[in-house]
Amino acid sequence: MEELLFEVLTPLKFTVRVTTDYWRIITTIKHRIMINCEAEVRETLAQPDEIRRSKSDHDVYLFYRARNEKRWVCAVTRRLNGNGFLITTYPTDAIKEGEQLWKK
Repeated sequence: MEELLFEVLTPLKFTVRVTTDYWRIITTIKHRIMINCEAEVRETLAQPDEIRRSKSDHDVYLFYRARNEKRWVCAVTRRLNGNGFLITTYPTDAIKEGEQLWKK
């Protein structure tokens, strides 16, 4: 069984999980810039500034938390059958379009 790195309850009342192995894929292949940002991603999921639903996939949610004045951390999750998991995470300078589901 894969080792769970973390599980976070979101403001939308579903949990998001990520395994140690998948976090390694995110931080070594997808977005190396997120190495050592695990705590920031957990905070983004638990206490986001904004949550939006993806325009292209109804089961995908984008969690945003401000990093500084013009930068955010985006944590992209998928929720299937009540279970959430982290797809990827990255820094961004823009909040994507999509239905706003929650705002701080």
